[in-house]
Amino acid sequence: MKNSLVPAVLAATSLVAAELPVKRVVLYKHGVGYFERAGEVPSGQTARLEFKPNDMNDVLKSLVVDEQGGGRVTGVRYDSANPAQSSLNVEAGVALAKFLDGLRGAKVDVELVAGRISGAIVSGRVVPSTDQKAQQELLVLLTDGGELRTLDLAGANTVRLTDPLLQLKLREYLQSMAGLRTQEQRAVYIDGESTRARQIRASYLLPTPIWKSSYRLILGAAPLLEGWAIVDNTTDSDWSGITLSLVSGKPVSFQSRLYAPKFIERPFADLAEERAVAPELYRGAMAGSPPPAAMVAPMVKSRAARLDTAAMFAEAAPAQSNVAVETTGRELGELFEYAFATPVTVKKNESAMLPFLQQPVQARKLLIYSDESLANPRTASEITNNTGKTLDGGPITVFDNGAYAGEALVETVKAGDRRLISYGIDLGTRITTNFDSEERQVREIRASRGVLMAKGSREETKTYTIKNVDPRAKTLIIQHPLRAGYKLIGVTPVEKTATDYRFAVELKPNAEQTFTVKEEFVVEQTYLLSSDTADQIEIFLRNPTLSPAGKQALGKIQALKAQIAAVVQSIQANQSQTAGLVKDQERLRENIRSLNSVTGQEQQVQRYARDLAERETRIVALRDQLQAEQQKRAALESELNAFLANVTF
Repeated sequence: MKNSLVPAVLAATSLVAAELPVKRVVLYKHGVGYFERAGEVPSGQTARLEFKPNDMNDVLKSLVVDEQGGGRVTGVRYDSANPAQSSLNVEAGVALAKFLDGLRGAKVDVELVAGRISGAIVSGRVVPSTDQKAQQELLVLLTDGGELRTLDLAGANTVRLTDPLLQLKLREYLQSMAGLRTQEQRAVYIDGESTRARQIRASYLLPTPIWKSSYRLILGAAPLLEGWAIVDNTTDSDWSGITLSLVSGKPVSFQSRLYAPKFIERPFADLAEERAVAPELYRGAMAGSPPPAAMVAPMVKSRAARLDTAAMFAEAAPAQSNVAVETTGRELGELFEYAFATPVTVKKNESAMLPFLQQPVQARKLLIYSDESLANPRTASEITNNTGKTLDGGPITVFDNGAYAGEALVETVKAGDRRLISYGIDLGTRITTNFDSEERQVREIRASRGVLMAKGSREETKTYTIKNVDPRAKTLIIQHPLRAGYKLIGVTPVEKTATDYRFAVELKPNAEQTFTVKEEFVVEQTYLLSSDTADQIEIFLRNPTLSPAGKQALGKIQALKAQIAAVVQSIQANQSQTAGLVKDQERLRENIRSLNSVTGQEQQVQRYARDLAERETRIVALRDQLQAEQQKRAALESELNAFLANVTF
C-alpha cells in the first residue's frame, strides 16, 4: 500500500463537465474584452468555463448564457473565492499515518495480510528510519475488543472509514478540490434541464490588454495609409479560428467586488431581562407597504447581443504594399468597429499583428513651426481622413518616395476629420521671432447711472522672420499661442485649436520673408463718478475718444464738483474761524474772573467785556453764514446725485 494519501484512497465522485471553445472576441480601448464561447454539451454533462480569480468580478457582472434548441438554463454555479477549508489534514503529499492522526476517535477497518482489524483511531505517527530505509507509518487502534494495537501500515492493504458522515465529508472536500484544479483557476458551471445533448453559448467580459494601432504612411503621387492592429492573448485559452473585432472608442467600464463573499457587521443582541427597559419611539407610516414580491426563477434564458457581420471588404493593395486586408468597418454609436472577415488564430500567451486598413488617403506635405526654442520647423503632413472609417490613435511610420522619413504620433481621427503630424526637422528653413509691445491707451469711455467705464488696450506684435534656403517652394504652418483676452488684428488664421492659432505662409524658393501677428489686449476699468475728484474727471475730458455728449456731461459733473469743493472749503474756513473766536472768548472770560478780585482794575475788566461782546457778534454772523453754506452744499450734492443717477453717454 502506498504510504501517502492520494485521491484514490477514497473514491470521490465529480461532475463531468464539457468546456466551450472561444468563438468570438471583441477587443476595446478601455481595459476589457468581450468573449463569446459556444459548443455542444453532451448528454448528462454540464458546460464548464475556467477563469483566473481576478477575472471573476467582471465575469459575474457581465455573463449572459443561452441554450439553443428549446432547452432551458436552470442555473450557474462557480467555485468559491476562498479555497475549500477542511478540518481534515489533507495536504499535498501527506503521509497516511499523519492523515489518520487527524481523525482521532474515528472508527476504521484495516485489512492486513493476517486478517481484518476494526477499532477507533488513538493516534498515527511517522517513525524516521536510521538505516536509510523507508520510514515507518504506525497506527494505534483501540479495537472493538478493548485492546490497544499498534499496526504497521506498510502491511495494510486498505483502510476504510466506517462512519458514513465522515465518508461524505471527505468525499465532498475531495470533490471541491477536484473542481478547483489549481489555485490559479476558478470554474463556472452552466446547468440545464435537458437530458440530451444541447448547444450552449456564453458571453462575458474579461480584463484584457487594449489593442494597439500602428500605421504606415506612404507618401508619393498616391499617398497610402496602412494600419496594423497589435492584439495580445493573455487568457488561458487559444483563440483558434475565432471571429475577431476591434473597437475604437472608450465606453464606461468599472470594477465591482462580486466574487469574494461580503460580510456586514451585525449588532449584538441581548435578552430583554439582561438590560433595563428603555422607551421606544415609533415613526409614523408614510404609505402602505406593498406585499412581498413573488420569487423569480434563479436564471432567465437570454440571448447574447450579437453584432451583425457585414459583407467581406477586400481592397487590392497598391504597388507599395501587398498586404491583404480583409476587414469591415462600421459605426457603433459613438464607437467604431473593425471586424475581420476571415477567422483569426492567436494562441494563448501569444500576440499578433493583423492588418486592418489599407486605403488611399489625402495627405499634403508641409512644415510646422510651434517651438520657439528651435530654429527650424518640423517636416509634417496634413492628413484628411477620407477612408470613411475611424482611425484609432497610434504611432505612424512615414515613408517618402520609398525612403524612411521619420515617425509621428496621432490621436484618434474620426471620418472626415483632419490631423497634422510631424515626423522630422527641416534644416533648409530657419525662423526667428521678435516681440514688440505698445503702451495701453484709453480707446472708449462711456457712463451709465453714475458709473464710468473706460476701455483701454495694449497692442503686442510678434514678427516671424523666415528664411528658406532650399530651391523649392514650401507651405509653412505657424502655430501661434491663443491667449485669453487677446484679439487678433489684421490677420486671419486658417484654423484654430483649443490652444493655438494656425497661420499658413507660402514660402518662396531661396527667399527670406516675414509674417507679423498683431494682437490687442483689452482691459475695462470702472470708476464711481461720485467718488472721482474734478481733477480726475479732467483726465477723461482730455481723452480724444470721449463723445460730445460725454464731454458735456462730464463738464457739468466737473463744474458741480468744483462748486461743491469751493463750498466745502468755505465751510471748513468758517468752522476754523469760529473755533478760534470761541477759544478767544474762553481766554477773555478767564481774564475777567481774575481781575474782578483785584481793586482798581475796573477799566481793564470793561475793555475785556467789550472784546467778549464783539467776538460773540462775529460768532453769530459766522454761524448764520455756515448754515447758508451747508444748505448750498446740500443743494449742489442733491443736484449732482440726481444728474449722476440719469447720466448716460
